[in-house]
Amino acid sequence: MSQKVIRLNGPRTSVRNLKAFQEPIPEPSKHEVLIKVHAVALNFRDVAVATSLYPFPVRDNVVPCSDAAGVVVKVGEGVNSVAVDDHVIGTFDLSNLFGQQKNWLYGQGAPIDGVLREYVCIPATSAVQIPKESPLSFCEWSTLVCTGVTAWNALYANIPLKPGQTVLFQGTGGVSITGLILAKAAGATTIITSSSDEKLAFVKEKYGVDYTINYKKHPEWSKEALRLTNGEGVDYIFENGGSGTIGESLNAVKMGGNISVIGFLSQAEQSKMPDVASLALAKGAVIRGIVVGSTQLLQEVTRFVASKGLRLPVDKVFEFTEESIIEAYEYMASGSQIGKICIKVAE
Repeated sequence: MSQKVIRLNGPRTSVRNLKAFQEPIPEPSKHEVLIKVHAVALNFRDVAVATSLYPFPVRDNVVPCSDAAGVVVKVGEGVNSVAVDDHVIGTFDLSNLFGQQKNWLYGQGAPIDGVLREYVCIPATSAVQIPKESPLSFCEWSTLVCTGVTAWNALYANIPLKPGQTVLFQGTGGVSITGLILAKAAGATTIITSSSDEKLAFVKEKYGVDYTINYKKHPEWSKEALRLTNGEGVDYIFENGGSGTIGESLNAVKMGGNISVIGFLSQAEQSKMPDVASLALAKGAVIRGIVVGSTQLLQEVTRFVASKGLRLPVDKVFEFTEESIIEAYEYMASGSQIGKICIKVAE
């Protein structure tokens, strides 16, 4: 028995080096489960891996992607926590069961082979069950692996979000929209930024964001954030830009507030970097790097989504063909999406 497997074949200089191969279906070891993959969700990380922009280890000829949802079809002889026919998603870093990720050596889709294939083996301890009877599709559930856990980590893993607090999200990508859905369900006031009035209008209509800021019209968008919060500032900020936007985040954050550094989409020249240390000290702010999160956090966000009946933000779904997968990557690279991009591997 063989399966279709996608690999980054050759130099990591273009998403067009994604190639399909026929390879054997693996057998689970004593403590592993074999999953028939039904859906895979893309992250900006996947584009960065394919184009050598990812700043951490990547193995040659890697099977990309880390976010999959599927059905268990075989279990190792030592597995009793998961059974055949269970619906599951798997942790981003297979070694990170709880607490802080220890290194960059076990994240699926870069230092080790990932999930962009028809069948994948993972440790049973890294498999998190999702409800079989759920209105959510496999595509929706797959989005929790990285973006769901990242958003949950930012809101709950350090200083937990409280109802009535304010959360600001940079941009309309997967982490921001997922975080918006989680924060709204928890009773928070929400603000989102974008350079597109059309995107902001869509997010307001579909996801009920409380306030929007067009950062092209308001380059110093922190002033708008302060105005919207009556001068107090924002309790939580999803910092997706990195060095190019951290100064505005520090201006916008409340005294004692939280900035979660999640992305690096807007880089600043070193000479133009703000004095982050002084600004953080002046605000008494917590600036915390978010490195996805553990199996425990994946379990928590899965329970929250299931119990609240939340729908997850899938923007567009692509087919599991070489050509269509390349189109999905190019769509991700364009930044046109509002929410997540998925690949449907099986019905």
